[in-house]
Amino acid sequence: MAREMMFAEAIATAIGEEMHRDPDVIFYGQNMAMTDRDPFVKKFGKSRVRITPISETAELGIAVGAALTGLRPIVELYMTEFMLVAFDQVINEAPRLRYMSGGQVKVPVVFKAGFGFAAGWAGQHSNCIYHTMMGIPGLKVAMPSTPADAKGLMAAAIRDDNPVMYLHHYMLTLEKGEVPDGEYVIPFGVADVKRAGTDVTIVATAWMVKKSLAAAVETPAQGIRVVEVPQIEASA
Repeated sequence: MAREMMFAEAIATAIGEEMHRDPDVIFYGQNMAMTDRDPFVKKFGKSRVRITPISETAELGIAVGAALTGLRPIVELYMTEFMLVAFDQVINEAPRLRYMSGGQVKVPVVFKAGFGFAAGWAGQHSNCIYHTMMGIPGLKVAMPSTPADAKGLMAAAIRDDNPVMYLHHYMLTLEKGEVPDGEYVIPFGVADVKRAGTDVTIVATAWMVKKSLAAAVETPAQGIRVVEVPQIEASA
Protein backbone atom coordinates (compact mmCIF):
# COMPACT_ATOMS: atom_id res chain seq x y z
CA MET A 1 0.00 0.00 0.00
CA ALA A 2 0.99 3.61 -0.48
CA ARG A 3 -0.31 6.98 0.63
CA GLU A 4 0.27 10.54 -0.46
CA MET A 5 2.63 12.66 1.60
CA MET A 6 4.86 15.65 1.20
CA PHE A 7 8.58 15.33 0.52
CA ALA A 8 9.60 16.57 3.99
CA GLU A 9 7.05 14.28 5.64
CA ALA A 10 8.49 11.30 3.78
CA ILE A 11 11.97 12.06 5.14
CA ALA A 12 10.65 12.35 8.70
CA THR A 13 8.66 9.13 8.27
CA ALA A 14 11.76 7.22 7.19
CA ILE A 15 13.77 8.52 10.14
CA GLY A 16 10.99 7.64 12.58
CA GLU A 17 10.57 4.13 11.19
CA GLU A 18 14.30 3.45 11.28
CA MET A 19 14.52 4.70 14.87
CA HIS A 20 11.70 2.31 15.80
CA ARG A 21 13.46 -0.54 13.99
CA ASP A 22 16.96 0.06 15.37
CA PRO A 23 17.58 1.44 18.89
CA ASP A 24 21.13 2.43 17.86
CA VAL A 25 19.82 5.17 15.54
CA ILE A 26 20.11 8.63 17.12
CA PHE A 27 19.03 12.00 15.73
CA TYR A 28 20.37 15.42 16.69
CA GLY A 29 21.20 18.89 15.48
CA GLN A 30 20.76 22.60 16.03
CA ASN A 31 17.23 23.85 16.77
CA MET A 32 16.01 20.32 17.44
CA ALA A 33 14.44 18.83 20.56
CA MET A 34 13.96 22.32 22.01
CA THR A 35 10.85 21.32 24.01
CA ASP A 36 9.25 18.14 25.27
CA ARG A 37 6.55 18.66 22.63
CA ASP A 38 8.98 17.84 19.81
CA PRO A 39 7.44 14.80 18.03
CA PHE A 40 10.73 12.89 17.96
CA VAL A 41 11.44 13.64 21.63
CA LYS A 42 7.96 12.42 22.57
CA LYS A 43 8.52 9.16 20.68
CA PHE A 44 12.17 8.41 21.45
CA GLY A 45 13.23 10.54 24.40
CA LYS A 46 16.07 13.00 24.91
CA SER A 47 18.69 10.27 25.10
CA ARG A 48 18.24 9.65 21.35
CA VAL A 49 17.05 13.05 20.10
CA ARG A 50 19.14 16.05 21.14
CA ILE A 51 19.84 19.69 20.49
CA THR A 52 23.47 20.66 19.87
CA PRO A 53 25.54 23.82 20.23
CA ILE A 54 25.87 26.07 17.18
CA SER A 55 29.05 24.35 16.10
CA GLU A 56 29.16 22.23 12.99
CA THR A 57 32.65 21.07 13.91
CA ALA A 58 31.28 19.67 17.18
CA GLU A 59 28.21 18.15 15.53
CA LEU A 60 30.20 16.29 12.91
CA GLY A 61 32.93 15.24 15.31
CA ILE A 62 30.35 13.81 17.71
CA ALA A 63 28.71 11.93 14.83
CA VAL A 64 31.93 10.28 13.69
CA GLY A 65 32.84 9.30 17.24
CA ALA A 66 29.36 7.95 17.96
CA ALA A 67 29.40 5.93 14.74
CA LEU A 68 32.74 4.36 15.68
CA THR A 69 31.19 3.12 18.95
CA GLY A 70 28.35 1.36 17.13
CA LEU A 71 25.62 3.99 17.05
CA ARG A 72 24.00 5.20 13.82
CA PRO A 73 23.76 8.99 14.11
CA ILE A 74 21.74 11.25 11.81
CA VAL A 75 22.97 14.83 11.99
CA GLU A 76 20.50 17.56 10.97
CA LEU A 77 22.68 20.27 9.40
CA TYR A 78 19.91 22.22 7.60
CA MET A 79 22.16 23.74 4.91
CA THR A 80 25.05 22.21 3.03
CA GLU A 81 27.12 25.38 3.43
CA PHE A 82 27.10 24.95 7.20
CA MET A 83 29.36 21.93 6.75
CA LEU A 84 32.13 23.92 5.09
CA VAL A 85 33.63 24.95 8.42
CA ALA A 86 34.06 21.25 9.25
CA PHE A 87 34.68 19.87 5.78
CA ASP A 88 37.85 18.06 6.86
CA GLN A 89 35.71 15.71 8.93
CA VAL A 90 33.23 15.21 6.07
CA ILE A 91 35.59 14.40 3.20
CA ASN A 92 38.93 13.60 4.79
CA GLU A 93 38.21 11.86 8.11
CA ALA A 94 34.87 10.01 8.22
CA PRO A 95 35.16 8.40 4.75
CA ARG A 96 38.75 7.18 5.35
CA LEU A 97 38.49 5.48 8.72
CA ARG A 98 37.06 2.20 7.50
CA TYR A 99 39.80 1.86 4.87
CA MET A 100 42.58 3.01 7.21
CA SER A 101 41.52 0.44 9.82
CA GLY A 102 41.43 -2.39 7.28
CA GLY A 103 37.70 -2.73 7.76
CA GLN A 104 37.93 -3.15 11.52
CA VAL A 105 35.64 -0.16 12.16
CA LYS A 106 32.46 1.10 10.52
CA VAL A 107 31.29 4.70 10.23
CA PRO A 108 27.49 4.50 9.76
CA VAL A 109 26.64 8.21 9.91
CA VAL A 110 24.16 10.29 7.91
CA PHE A 111 24.93 13.95 7.28
CA LYS A 112 21.52 15.43 6.39
CA ALA A 113 21.42 18.88 4.78
CA GLY A 114 19.32 20.96 2.41
CA PHE A 115 20.40 22.98 -0.61
CA GLY A 116 18.91 25.04 -3.42
CA PHE A 117 17.36 27.88 -1.44
CA ALA A 118 15.47 30.37 -3.59
CA ALA A 119 13.88 32.67 -1.03
CA GLY A 120 16.40 35.38 -0.27
CA TRP A 121 18.74 33.37 1.92
CA ALA A 122 21.81 35.27 0.73
CA GLY A 123 24.78 34.10 -1.28
CA GLN A 124 26.27 31.95 1.47
CA HIS A 125 23.09 29.88 1.89
CA SER A 126 21.88 29.46 -1.68
CA ASN A 127 24.55 27.30 -3.28
CA CYS A 128 24.46 23.78 -4.70
CA ILE A 129 27.81 22.39 -3.57
CA TYR A 130 27.04 18.68 -3.77
CA HIS A 131 29.59 18.26 -6.57
CA THR A 132 32.37 18.92 -4.03
CA MET A 133 31.31 15.77 -2.14
CA MET A 134 31.19 13.41 -5.10
CA GLY A 135 34.09 11.15 -6.00
CA ILE A 136 35.37 10.96 -2.41
CA PRO A 137 36.35 7.34 -1.65
CA GLY A 138 34.20 5.96 1.17
CA LEU A 139 31.61 8.76 1.05
CA LYS A 140 28.20 8.20 -0.53
CA VAL A 141 25.86 10.93 -1.75
CA ALA A 142 22.07 10.52 -1.91
CA MET A 143 19.84 13.14 -3.58
CA PRO A 144 16.13 12.22 -3.72
CA SER A 145 13.77 13.78 -6.27
CA THR A 146 10.35 12.51 -5.13
CA PRO A 147 8.71 11.78 -1.77
CA ALA A 148 9.08 8.04 -2.42
CA ASP A 149 12.78 8.54 -3.17
CA ALA A 150 13.10 10.63 -0.03
CA LYS A 151 11.86 7.80 2.17
CA GLY A 152 13.65 4.96 0.42
CA LEU A 153 17.01 6.66 0.21
CA MET A 154 16.91 7.84 3.83
CA ALA A 155 16.32 4.28 4.99
CA ALA A 156 19.23 3.10 2.84
CA ALA A 157 21.46 5.88 4.17
CA ILE A 158 20.75 5.02 7.80
CA ARG A 159 21.42 1.31 7.24
CA ASP A 160 24.66 1.83 5.31
CA ASP A 161 27.89 1.15 7.18
CA ASN A 162 29.65 4.08 5.49
CA PRO A 163 29.12 7.83 5.87
CA VAL A 164 26.33 9.14 3.64
CA MET A 165 25.60 12.69 2.56
CA TYR A 166 21.80 12.91 2.36
CA LEU A 167 21.04 16.11 0.45
CA HIS A 168 17.48 17.34 -0.12
CA HIS A 169 16.52 20.23 -2.38
CA TYR A 170 14.42 22.79 -0.52
CA MET A 171 12.31 23.50 -3.61
CA LEU A 172 10.94 19.97 -3.21
CA THR A 173 9.91 20.36 0.44
CA LEU A 174 6.17 20.67 -0.21
CA GLU A 175 6.02 18.37 -3.26
CA LYS A 176 3.47 15.58 -2.84
CA GLY A 177 3.59 12.03 -4.10
CA GLU A 178 2.70 8.42 -3.37
CA VAL A 179 4.99 6.82 -0.78
CA PRO A 180 5.00 3.08 0.05
CA ASP A 181 3.89 2.16 3.56
CA GLY A 182 6.10 0.14 5.85
CA GLU A 183 9.68 -0.83 5.16
CA TYR A 184 10.90 0.72 1.90
CA VAL A 185 14.59 0.86 0.98
CA ILE A 186 16.03 2.07 -2.34
CA PRO A 187 19.48 0.59 -3.04
CA PHE A 188 22.29 3.01 -3.78
CA GLY A 189 23.98 3.24 -7.15
CA VAL A 190 20.92 2.42 -9.27
CA ALA A 191 19.56 4.85 -11.87
CA ASP A 192 15.77 5.27 -11.82
CA VAL A 193 14.44 5.63 -15.38
CA LYS A 194 11.53 8.02 -15.06
CA ARG A 195 10.64 7.91 -18.75
CA ALA A 196 11.94 5.51 -21.38
CA GLY A 197 12.96 6.84 -24.78
CA THR A 198 15.23 6.58 -27.80
CA ASP A 199 16.29 10.04 -29.00
CA VAL A 200 17.78 12.00 -26.10
CA THR A 201 19.02 11.10 -22.64
CA ILE A 202 18.72 13.59 -19.81
CA VAL A 203 20.50 12.79 -16.55
CA ALA A 204 19.15 14.88 -13.68
CA THR A 205 19.09 15.00 -9.89
CA ALA A 206 16.82 16.40 -7.20
CA TRP A 207 14.57 19.30 -8.31
CA MET A 208 15.87 19.15 -11.88
CA VAL A 209 14.25 15.74 -12.39
CA LYS A 210 10.85 17.46 -12.25
CA LYS A 211 12.06 20.14 -14.66
CA SER A 212 13.48 17.53 -17.03
CA LEU A 213 10.26 15.54 -17.10
CA ALA A 214 8.33 18.71 -17.89
CA ALA A 215 10.73 19.41 -20.76
CA ALA A 216 10.29 15.85 -22.03
CA VAL A 217 6.55 16.43 -22.42
CA GLU A 218 7.19 19.43 -24.69
CA THR A 219 9.82 17.90 -26.98
CA PRO A 220 7.48 16.13 -29.46
CA ALA A 221 6.37 19.54 -30.73
CA GLN A 222 10.01 20.23 -31.58
CA GLY A 223 10.40 17.07 -33.61
CA ILE A 224 12.01 14.98 -30.89
CA ARG A 225 9.98 11.83 -30.51
CA VAL A 226 10.77 10.69 -26.98
CA VAL A 227 13.12 11.65 -24.19
CA GLU A 228 14.64 9.27 -21.70
CA VAL A 229 15.06 10.74 -18.24
CA PRO A 230 17.09 8.64 -15.79
CA GLN A 231 17.84 9.98 -12.34
CA ILE A 232 21.01 8.93 -10.57
CA GLU A 233 19.72 8.09 -7.10
CA ALA A 234 23.02 8.00 -5.28
CA SER A 235 26.71 8.14 -6.00
CA ALA A 236 29.40 6.31 -4.07
